[in-house]
Amino acid sequence: QVQLVESGGGLVQAGGSQRLSCAASGRTFSSYAMGWFRQAPGKEREFVAAISRSGGSTNYADSVKGRFTISRDAAKNTVYLQMNSLKPEDTAVYYCAATVIALPRLVRSTVGYDYWGQGTQVTVSS
Repeated sequence: QVQLVESGGGLVQAGGSQRLSCAASGRTFSSYAMGWFRQAPGKEREFVAAISRSGGSTNYADSVKGRFTISRDAAKNTVYLQMNSLKPEDTAVYYCAATVIALPRLVRSTVGYDYWGQGTQVTVSS
């Protein structure tokens, strides 16, 4: 079992930057592949980024590639999402997720993750 707590959300102007954090507690952090998802009002939860257990492999949604960076710090049991060049369409609740069994075909799917945080709101104003 792992508990995930996101932080770092808030209001930012378009073109600005923000960094989200997800602190993990419980089982060994390095046992989990991690992902970030987001959900805008009236829309389904969608994949944003994922990182492997070692941090050596990352995966991004096309909509954020080149603007967002996912990383992890094993010493702090934390995964980050650095968001640059933010756009109003990035406005959403952002969720951190974890999985022990990281199937490549499910890395971009919500069903591929077993544990979820409570979410943090990111609002980008135009």
